[in-house]
Amino acid sequence: MASYTVNTAGVEHARKLIESRQYVLDSDWGDSQPSAADENKYLESHSWEQYAQWFLGLTEGPGDETKARYAFVCGDLRRLHRSGLIACVYRAAEWRHKDVERAAYDLLQLLDDKAGIGKS
Repeated sequence: MASYTVNTAGVEHARKLIESRQYVLDSDWGDSQPSAADENKYLESHSWEQYAQWFLGLTEGPGDETKARYAFVCGDLRRLHRSGLIACVYRAAEWRHKDVERAAYDLLQLLDDKAGIGKS
């Protein structure tokens, strides 16, 4: 099984998107998550550093300028998706990647607070 570390640049980018309200609260993540073709198209006009900011995890081993390096995408390469954060929490928990799970959970709580989810 692959090992992952938290991508601090991705976490910070997600926080900025939340603070600037650049998010989607209701989406079907299966339809919204970027495909390999979407990622390739993004990389045609963006740097690897910009690409990396959309991922909460870094795969240990692969080099920085490879798609294999980045894991746990949480947005559509334009906006953060609440469903993407939920998917990250679930996948990280399922495979026992505790640090990534906690980072995604904390971001989900921040988003819900910012969006007023759960407040009466």
